[in-house]
Amino acid sequence: MVRKVKAKTDILAAVHETAKDLHELGFIDKRKMHKYNLLCLDPIPDYDSKKIRKLRSQLHLSQSVLAAVLNTSLSTVQKWEIGEKHPSGSSLKLLHLLERKGLEAVL
Repeated sequence: MVRKVKAKTDILAAVHETAKDLHELGFIDKRKMHKYNLLCLDPIPDYDSKKIRKLRSQLHLSQSVLAAVLNTSLSTVQKWEIGEKHPSGSSLKLLHLLERKGLEAVL
């Protein structure tokens, strides 16, 4: 599966592609590749409680269905929506993907 990444500029896209190739060949370790990702790629925005509720509403999903889509628990989604916790890691990336591409991209 080929993953298309969106770089901030064309120059950074070229740097990232080169770094990715060097990483695949074993010349760049995982930690250094992570630094290139942070430098070259657009950051994933934070999702506060209002933004998560709005996204869930736009997608016409219940909290339990959103939890299943994100492979997390219902209580976690509830805590996000009341502002007690904030999404991170893969959940944050999946929320961003849901917002940009819709539910079909995740299923």
